Amino acid sequence: MLPFSFRPKSGLSTYQQVIYAVKKALMSGALRPGDRFPSVRKLSQELKINPNTAHKVVAALVDEGVLEVRPGIGTLVREAPAERPRERARWLDEELERIVVEAHQLGIDLDELREQLETHWNRLEGRKS
Repeated sequence: MLPFSFRPKSGLSTYQQVIYAVKKALMSGALRPGDRFPSVRKLSQELKINPNTAHKVVAALVDEGVLEVRPGIGTLVREAPAERPRERARWLDEELERIVVEAHQLGIDLDELREQLETHWNRLEGRKS
């Protein structure tokens, strides 16, 4: 069994969705620093995705510093680097821009976008909105 949940949806690539699911598991505490991460083979089999996609997911998470590969041990969740808040927020910039553009195209105003953001934030923290 995988340490995160994944339900494929249309609109985003499987690759992006799996990366999102892993990051969400980290934020919620389902995955913690030092935890073993599934092998490419297991990831591919459990999620029923192409092995190349599973490899691409693991490689991207290693490149982003989320995972680390230790020879003879396997792939582990890394300790989060102690970065300043401004440096951490920089990682979200591209995603936020994409969301803002899509919201604007859909005619969603800033107040509604804030409300939706707060709803998702509260849901992630286990609070009712």
